[in-house]
Amino acid sequence: MRNLNLFFIFLILFTILSCDKKSQDVSELDTLRNSSNKKTYPAQQMDSVQAINSITSQKVQDVFDLSSLYIAGNKNTEIDSSIHAQIKFYFYKPDSLTLKPLFKELESLKVKSAKVNNLEVYDVYYKKDTLNFAKFNVEYFDKERKSIGKFDHKSQFILVPAPKKFKKEFKFYFLDFFSKPLNDSIKSGVIK
Repeated sequence: MRNLNLFFIFLILFTILSCDKKSQDVSELDTLRNSSNKKTYPAQQMDSVQAINSITSQKVQDVFDLSSLYIAGNKNTEIDSSIHAQIKFYFYKPDSLTLKPLFKELESLKVKSAKVNNLEVYDVYYKKDTLNFAKFNVEYFDKERKSIGKFDHKSQFILVPAPKKFKKEFKFYFLDFFSKPLNDSIKSGVIK
């Protein structure tokens, strides 16, 4: 009888503990809905290459997530306009051609989602200027979550000082999301 009571107590405790798990997962839509490029980063944290890599990786992934969500829509609804406006916040001076290469690639491959891998930040010294670039590999997935392929890309970004009283902070912006080589000696269309 005593063993039976212990068994029931153990069973009740086990049931209570197993049912008490609360999911802390945030849905992908909630993450995208709340993402923007309004966050600034303190200067003392920006001295680390790892911090710049982490921030850049996050921003690249955000742009791909928002872009794939945008192209999946009708592009004429209020939510689509809102998503498009959010994507533009990630760019320093966005115009109508800024996002065109990204959207064109995602639409032509029928991308549903993307995963950024192997991101590396580096500097290029060009005519007395230091240019910030990130090269990365992105894997595209279709609506069945099957891999479409992996593609190498390069993006140029800038860290703009956003001074606050007694603090120096930076804002992150992309200048060009799919950057082309700086010194391309062969003009397009000229092949012999």
